[in-house]
Amino acid sequence: MGKKDKNMTIETKKLYSDDPGLEVTIEREVNEKPRVAWDSKLQYFFMVISYAVGLGNVWRFPYLCQRNGGGAFLIPYLIMLFIEGMPLLYLEFAVGQHFRRGSIGVWTKVHPYLAGIGVASAVTSFMVGIYYNAIIMWCFYYVANSFQYPLPWSDCERINGTIKDIECEKGGPTSYFWYRQALDISPGIDESDGIKWKMLLCLLFAWAVIYACIWKGIKSSGKVVYVTATFPYVVLIIFFGRGITLRGATDGLLHLFTPKIERLGDPQVWLDAATQIFYSFGLGFGGLIAFSSYNPRNNNCQRDAIIVALTNWFTAIFSSTVIFSVLGFKATLMFETCQDRNINQLLNMYPTLNSSELTREVYLQDYQTNSSIKNLLFNETLMGKQFWYCDLKDDLNKAAEGTGLAFVVFTQAIVEFGPSAPFWSIIFFLMLLSLGIGSEFGTLEGVTTSIYDIQGVPILQKKWLVSGILCLVSCSIGIIFVLGSGSYWVALFDSYAGSFPLITVALFESISIGWVYGVDRFAEDVRQMIGSPISRYWKITWKFVAPFMIAGLLLATFISKIVNPITYTVYDKTEAATKDSPYPWFAGMIASILVLSSVLCIPGNALLRKFGILKMSYSKKVQADMHGVTSSTVAFSRAADDEEDSDSGHNSEELVTAPFLENKDTSCAIEEEDNVKL
Repeated sequence: MGKKDKNMTIETKKLYSDDPGLEVTIEREVNEKPRVAWDSKLQYFFMVISYAVGLGNVWRFPYLCQRNGGGAFLIPYLIMLFIEGMPLLYLEFAVGQHFRRGSIGVWTKVHPYLAGIGVASAVTSFMVGIYYNAIIMWCFYYVANSFQYPLPWSDCERINGTIKDIECEKGGPTSYFWYRQALDISPGIDESDGIKWKMLLCLLFAWAVIYACIWKGIKSSGKVVYVTATFPYVVLIIFFGRGITLRGATDGLLHLFTPKIERLGDPQVWLDAATQIFYSFGLGFGGLIAFSSYNPRNNNCQRDAIIVALTNWFTAIFSSTVIFSVLGFKATLMFETCQDRNINQLLNMYPTLNSSELTREVYLQDYQTNSSIKNLLFNETLMGKQFWYCDLKDDLNKAAEGTGLAFVVFTQAIVEFGPSAPFWSIIFFLMLLSLGIGSEFGTLEGVTTSIYDIQGVPILQKKWLVSGILCLVSCSIGIIFVLGSGSYWVALFDSYAGSFPLITVALFESISIGWVYGVDRFAEDVRQMIGSPISRYWKITWKFVAPFMIAGLLLATFISKIVNPITYTVYDKTEAATKDSPYPWFAGMIASILVLSSVLCIPGNALLRKFGILKMSYSKKVQADMHGVTSSTVAFSRAADDEEDSDSGHNSEELVTAPFLENKDTSCAIEEEDNVKL
């Protein structure tokens, strides 16, 4: 015997037969290519948390909570966490760690026909990564403009030094700066208005930063993640300390968390909870599978899934508390400004009134809530629009989501912080940058890991080159986001590139493990990894609950797109407000391409393999040519052939068809190569 290679591993596989005498166990040495690993468990945790905890936790969950019954929304959200989010998170962690491959390699191992799931996942990650960096671009622009006092969005520009811009007066300075200064937005998606060069510079810088962080794979991004995972929590804690001391913070928190139990009867509330859980965890992108594939086989992925899921849930609650404490302050200022304006109007109309006695409390009690005077003051026929109706609850209900919250509503609240406003603006947008960059790492990792695992093309093993080409192509496509219509294209990508495709991928993932691979076999594989039995809860959710919930979510999403008119929000300069407008025909075609380019990979791969266009594994030849042969013969044949069996270790169709393999307790975990042959 020669000297054993340090990368040599012992591969064990057991084949079952109805005749106990024919049961055999194969043990052979396999020269396995070493896989890149995390420097530490802490680095892995930080990377996963940085990826899973993203912008949605800060600018979408608070809005959904406020819109869907306040504290009552936490009930369906928590239920969906345990029956949808956590099981799928555990599933992706486990398959990545078990097969030690990227998304394409994992599903090829489960069954060659299912490799399209990984391809669809990689295509979706590529599409989402392109537009997600546009958000990072906007954050860089706002950070650069925050190093001045007063902030450029704190007040409206003046024409000839005296008269304020009418459009700015109508929409407000933060809205005007966002739409007219930052985006320089066009009237619609069909009018490009040319390239906005300041945004182009920000886009180039954003992609340069991303490339600098990922060009060595997890060896480079794993270092950056120590900042992107921790910095958002530092900022949230600082904002929390500031927010709860602001006037009106209590009103904001009460408005957010006061439960409206009757809202639980609305199916839309449950659909929003399921959707938010799904997207918040980053399921279906392939990033989680890629990250877990770098773990040692004995890592406790069950514990990881529970910790990450609860961390994500806690972050969503905590960030909502921070956001609405500040928005409560903003709403209180708006409420008080409204009252002061009406009081001044009364004093101008009735000079005999005593200004010192006409306080805000007196105004509310004697004028706004007094039915006879109220009907007079707010009668537009008699008074015009001299008096505004002041309602704190209405002001709190004006909370926005997404870019509207980050770049319009919250920036307006920051302006009210006075001379310290630049500091708060800088750390707020740096926090958004950290959240966005961390999520971008995971999104692109779902693409790059799948490429690295492809066999037969040595150039694809050069991570710096693969990452460079990926960033260059993405940046080139991303130029559409720096046009005057750029924000409309971001909204289009956001609505279609990551909706149907991700839900479809997750549905096929759960079906593949629960029904094709076999949930009992998968549970046994996981048991061998973590060293403890898998509870029935996980098996039931993997096989029944998760597929049912995802199928319902996919159906509801499809129906909502059909029932509701397909529109997008445009900015009207004359009204200084947004309004809905139908998409032009070419935008509808682009939306279809974004969806079908990934979804069709799943049936497309299966058909190409079915008709022999893509090479099948050796197991297919065994199934076709060796009916009636003993299992020991098959075992010998498989053990002797290392060359062609790279698609699947022991695919499920082989187990179903071959009469001597009816017992499905064998593991698909046996890796014969560390690369995927497509």
